[in-house]
Amino acid sequence: MFSPGSLRSPLTNGATRVLLLGSGELGKEVVIELQRLGCEVIACDRYQDAPAMQVAHRCHVFPMLDAQTLRRVIAAEQPDLIVPEIEAIATDVLVDLEQKGQRVVPTARAAKLTMNREGIRRLAAEELKLPTSPYRFVATEAEAAEAAAALGFPCVLKPIMSSSGHGQSVVKSAADLPRCWKYAQEGARAGAGRCIVEGFIRFDYEITMLTVSASNGIQCCPPVGHVQIDGDYRESWQPCPMAPAVLARAEEIAKKVVGALGGWGIFGVECFVRGDEVIFSEVSPRPHDTGLVTIGSQQWSEFALHARAILGLPVPPIRLLRPAFSVALLGEGNGTPSFSGLDRALAVPETHLRLFGKPECRGHRRLGVVVATGGTVEEARTRARECAAAVKITVD
Repeated sequence: MFSPGSLRSPLTNGATRVLLLGSGELGKEVVIELQRLGCEVIACDRYQDAPAMQVAHRCHVFPMLDAQTLRRVIAAEQPDLIVPEIEAIATDVLVDLEQKGQRVVPTARAAKLTMNREGIRRLAAEELKLPTSPYRFVATEAEAAEAAAALGFPCVLKPIMSSSGHGQSVVKSAADLPRCWKYAQEGARAGAGRCIVEGFIRFDYEITMLTVSASNGIQCCPPVGHVQIDGDYRESWQPCPMAPAVLARAEEIAKKVVGALGGWGIFGVECFVRGDEVIFSEVSPRPHDTGLVTIGSQQWSEFALHARAILGLPVPPIRLLRPAFSVALLGEGNGTPSFSGLDRALAVPETHLRLFGKPECRGHRRLGVVVATGGTVEEARTRARECAAAVKITVD
């Protein structure tokens, strides 16, 4: 039986076994960190050779929303820990198994609440009374039109369950609504369904508060600034300059949300900042894509912090080593990606390059990331953009 603070070698009787649900690029980094601590890791995803599968001990290919197969895999593997890496999972299975003694990271309730925007928004706005954008949940295009008229234009329409900006759009006028509604239905992770209509927040900047809950308490990493386009991360930097009072409010909100969700691990708490106001947006109970910047900036990356925390190990005070900046590398097209210009890219000082190893690109996909450090965020930004510009991606 798993005991925090005690680990047994992988591929042996009694090995500390971790089952990863979802095997993308963030999961790949988590697998590497878990293996550094001697865990046996099994990676699952809907397609073969997903990034985390390439570094795991073994893998299973099935849709995470397939409750029957999910139960069968869990029964066969008998993991000490189940670690969701994506939102679209048959969370009712996790809730049931957790009630029977299975450990889910951070908790099955957190996975269920954050699987869709409705659960987490109601927790934040209605239970915790945190400031959020005005919102309405809708089930039909007619309800969406009514909500948009009430909240005013522009507004934002999102599926209640999606990620990386899929299905999300800004509705600028009533004439845009049919197109935006169709896009939201097509972009939902679990198929067409309910959506959220949000009042448009005119903010100064947006941040991610990477917040780790461990056996020795809850800590926040220095704030991560980021740029998103159509809801998808493009660039991030750490630290993000903030007035002390505003930073204190952001940390307060992040710790309140994480404390309410419970469990151990790292959480990505997204907030808008407008003047002295901090407005809660979303939370992911797992490493966050904007947190890729911590590969270069922190003594322990968000992935190392997650691995330590979920294993019940203490997390020392978080230390920023050097300002850093990240740039996502995007592919366009249908086929197998290939990369060139890496020699010129890595000639740029203080750069880290991660190519995720995704076997194919379909349309628009994040295929890698550049992280650069510098004496200042501005110096790191210049280096990261220079490095990213040198990498040429072809899809054929």
